[in-house]
Amino acid sequence: MRQVSLREFRTRGAKALESVPPGETVLLSGQQGPAYFLVPVLGDVAAEDRDLRRAMAKASLRAGWVQAGKSGLSGASDDEINREIEQIRNERQRRKTG
Repeated sequence: MRQVSLREFRTRGAKALESVPPGETVLLSGQQGPAYFLVPVLGDVAAEDRDLRRAMAKASLRAGWVQAGKSGLSGASDDEINREIEQIRNERQRRKTG
């Protein structure tokens, strides 16, 4: 994987990517660190989009699990989760009608 600065990519565009071999992923980095991946399309765009969305969803789930573990909610039962969801739904309904 190659790394290209956001500034270079903004100012030089495609020229900044000339040295990147076809099919290689590029990491765009700014002053605050890594910012974006440029992922090449190698075949079926719809299938690759689906795979990318699936990977992003899995990453989001993992982040949620970490957050739940830190807050002490990772051991909640299905009943506890369902009660909390019901409470939030009821509260939202009260706000709408209230």
